[in-house]
Amino acid sequence: GDVMLVRPGERVPVDGVLLTGASSVDESMLTGESVPVEKNIGDRVMGGTVNKTGAFTFEARKVGKETALAQIVKLVEEAQTSKAPIQKLADQISAVFVPIVLVIAALTFGVWLIFGPSPAFTFALTNAIAVLIIACPCALGLATPTAIMVSTGKGAELGVLIRSGEALETAHKLNTIVLDKTGTLTQGKPTVTDVIVAPTMRVPQFEMAAIVAPSNDGRMAQNELVRLVASAENFSEHPLGQAIVEYANAKGLSLAPVVDFGALAGHGIHARVDSRELIIGNDKLMVDQKISTIGLDKLAQKFADEGKTPMFVAVDGHAAGIIAVADTLKPEAREAVEALQKMGIDVYMLTGDNQRTAKAIAKQVGIENVLAQVLPEQKEQKVRELQAQLQGKNKRVVAMVGDGINDAPALAAADVGIALGTGTDVAMEAADITLMRGDLRGVVTAIQLSRATMRTIYANYFWAFAYNVAGIPLAAGLLYPFFSILLNPIIAAAAMAFSSIFVVTNSLRLRNFKPTL
Repeated sequence: GDVMLVRPGERVPVDGVLLTGASSVDESMLTGESVPVEKNIGDRVMGGTVNKTGAFTFEARKVGKETALAQIVKLVEEAQTSKAPIQKLADQISAVFVPIVLVIAALTFGVWLIFGPSPAFTFALTNAIAVLIIACPCALGLATPTAIMVSTGKGAELGVLIRSGEALETAHKLNTIVLDKTGTLTQGKPTVTDVIVAPTMRVPQFEMAAIVAPSNDGRMAQNELVRLVASAENFSEHPLGQAIVEYANAKGLSLAPVVDFGALAGHGIHARVDSRELIIGNDKLMVDQKISTIGLDKLAQKFADEGKTPMFVAVDGHAAGIIAVADTLKPEAREAVEALQKMGIDVYMLTGDNQRTAKAIAKQVGIENVLAQVLPEQKEQKVRELQAQLQGKNKRVVAMVGDGINDAPALAAADVGIALGTGTDVAMEAADITLMRGDLRGVVTAIQLSRATMRTIYANYFWAFAYNVAGIPLAAGLLYPFFSILLNPIIAAAAMAFSSIFVVTNSLRLRNFKPTL
C-alpha cells in the first residue's frame, strides 16, 4: 500500500503498479529481454528492475517473499532439491560382483581342499587367494572416475566447465535442448540492422552535412540520416537510441549540437538538430504528429516480422526514413543449431516474444520448435512439460541453455542445465555445465565430450569384465595343470595391476579429444 517515487537510474524496490508518470524500465535481470519495457499508469513494475528514463510513482503490491524475484529464488531451490542423483554403474556391478567372487573363492578352496594335490590345504588356499586377488575390482572402480577426471580437465581446456560427473554422464543421453533466445541465441544487446531513406525525402544540398555528399537524385544520404538521429538520441538513455549512437560512432560520423530535446514517454523523442526539427519514434507517434508514412509502412511491417524494432524518423514534418534496431543473432548460433540437429537432438527456442516475431528469429537459425510468449516464471514449467513427453519411443532427456536470473529455475529443473559464462552468477550457480566463452558451439562440445567419455567408460568396463571372465577360471585352477603358473598369487597380482593400468591408459586417451563442428 505504500506509494514510492522512482527517479531515472534508480532500482524499483518491490513489485507494484504505476500511479503517476511514465518511463521505460530495464527488466532484463528478470525477463532476460534486452529492450526496456515502456511503462504507463496502471502497468505492473517488478522489484529489482531498473528505471531508465522518466520518473514515476507506484503503489507497492507485493513485498518480501511475494515478489517476482523472491519467487524465482524459491523455484531454483525447489528445482535443485528435486534432482535425483545418478546411480553409478560401477556401484551396481560391484554389489553383485563382489559376493559372487567371494562365493567362487570359497568354492575353489573347498573343492581343492577335498580333491587337490598334496599338500591340499596349501594348494586350496593359494588358489582361493589367487581368485580374490585377480578378481579385485580395482579396474571396475577406476573405470568411471579416471575417465571423468580426464574429460572434465579436457573440457576446462575447451572452455566447458562441468560441475560433476553426474552431469557429464547425463549429457550423453540428451535428445532435447531448449535454447533461451535473448543472450543465448542473440547478442543480448540491440544494434542497428537497417537504415532506409524515404525515396520522397528531398534535402537541399546546402543543408547536407559537409562530410556526406548528397546522392545523385537529391535524396538524403543514409549517413546523414544516421548522423541527425544519433545526435538527437545522444541525449536519450533508451538502449535503442544508444544503439544508434554507437552505430554512428562506429561509422565515424560527427554528432551535431542539439536543442529543444524532449522525450515522449512510450513513443519516442523530438529535438532540433542543425536547425531541423526531428521526431523519432514508433508508428503511433507519427500518427499523433500527423506525419504520413506511406511508402514506409510495409517496410516497417517487414522489419517487425523479422523480429526487429522499426523507428520512424521525421525531418521538418516529413517522413525521412526508418532505422531498424534488433538484438542480433550470434554469428555461431546457426552452426551450433545445425550441429545439434545432426546429432539427432530436437532443438527448441524459448522466448517471451510474440509468436510471429519468435518464429521469424527461429527461422534464421533453422529452429522449427518455438515456445513463444513464455513468462519468466513459466520457463521451468515448459522444461518439465517437455520432460514428461516422449521423443519417439524414448523419454525426453532435456537440457536448458540460458544466461539470466530468470533462466535459473529452468536450468535447475532440466536434466542438464547449461549456463553461459557471459551471463549472471545465479544462472551459473544453478547450472551443471558452464560455457566460459558464451559460445553456443560449447553446447555441442559438451555433448560430444560426454559421449566420448561414456564410450571410454563402457570400454573400460568391457575390458575389466573380459579380464575377470578369463582370469577367474584360470586362478581357480579350472584348467589345471595346463595353466598352473596362474595359480601363483604373485602372477595374479601382476595381472590385476595390468588391468588397472590398461583402464587408466584407456581413459587418458580422452586428452586427445577434439570437438567436430
